Amino acid sequence: MSDSASSPAIPDLVETDSPDFRAILSCVFGVQDHESRTYLVLLDNPDSTVAELADELDRDRSNVNRSLTTLLEKGLVERRRRLLDPGGYVYEYTAVPLPEAKGMLHEALDEWVERVHDRIDEFGGD
Repeated sequence: MSDSASSPAIPDLVETDSPDFRAILSCVFGVQDHESRTYLVLLDNPDSTVAELADELDRDRSNVNRSLTTLLEKGLVERRRRLLDPGGYVYEYTAVPLPEAKGMLHEALDEWVERVHDRIDEFGGD
């Protein structure tokens, strides 16, 4: 899948026999593909700084920072502050463990499916 600016839509996933995990992550959490990619890179590179991720992802630091902000809001990434020896600090980011993210995906999909079933049942009244 390309590093596109938008997330895939539900119909795109439904019509695909075997959607890739990154596309599912983007669609269910409403994040862009590059944000899903950032999460997956963080799985393999825990405790990364924005600069380290920018190098790994070959993206501008400001774009990586925006991706991380979105992932923090979605609960997919954790941030901690590490003090530097000469003074000051740097933030390090770690992806939530994959089993936890999968659980969040299942929960979000189950809630959505339940809402859709309710809307189907409500349609047309009795």
